[in-house]
Amino acid sequence: MNVFGVDIGGSGIKGAPVNLERGDLAEPRHKVLTPHPATPDDVAGCVQEVVSHFGWSGPVGITFPGVVTGGITRTAANVDKGWIDVDARALLGERLGLPVTVLNDADAAGVAEMTFGAGAGRKGTVFLLTFGTGIGSALFIDGTLVPNTELGHLELNGHDAEKHASTKAKEDEDLSWQHWAHRVQKYLAHVEMLFSPELFIIGGGVSRKAEKFLPLIEGVRAEIVPAQLQNNAGIVGAAMAAAAPAP
Repeated sequence: MNVFGVDIGGSGIKGAPVNLERGDLAEPRHKVLTPHPATPDDVAGCVQEVVSHFGWSGPVGITFPGVVTGGITRTAANVDKGWIDVDARALLGERLGLPVTVLNDADAAGVAEMTFGAGAGRKGTVFLLTFGTGIGSALFIDGTLVPNTELGHLELNGHDAEKHASTKAKEDEDLSWQHWAHRVQKYLAHVEMLFSPELFIIGGGVSRKAEKFLPLIEGVRAEIVPAQLQNNAGIVGAAMAAAAPAP
């Protein structure tokens, strides 16, 4: 069965039909740039463009880079503040004219990785961390998601951790892999101190280059592995959420 997934990020909005038996994209994804400012109306237009590209009619799962409860977006760190307390499910559903499910972006990626990727079959405490415009987090206890953790906003060196250790920080400051890996290491050590996980899964677009920085990370007890679904995990997880029966 194919279901459509859309992943809204701080820099790009991408989507595709997903084969839920394989946990993989059924067709090559379509991506548009995230508008700036990323207002609800402008982002909704971009989501509509991505879905219309495939002529899709059916349920659509959509991720959002912030806390989502009951389809309402509660925070907006890397998109316009106008998203705070918006009924995103209603807004996007009306724009698409289709049934819509909205969830946190890292939670979606985490569910996909725990089902089809690096976390499949893993028990205990597992974190999926996505490094991109910000840092997204998904926490699993014995395979069960604890939603909306948003641990990219933990304080590190007096600032949100994602301002210091995201991929965007690496690019903006032109950091070497060695320098950036040291920052990621400090962030992982902080999360490990708080939660003592058995496994960190590192996702986001940078996971495609895991060999450039994961071997440079030292002093973290937990196992650290790259996401197997890489930057498609959010799309897959969004589609899984759209296909899941309503609670």
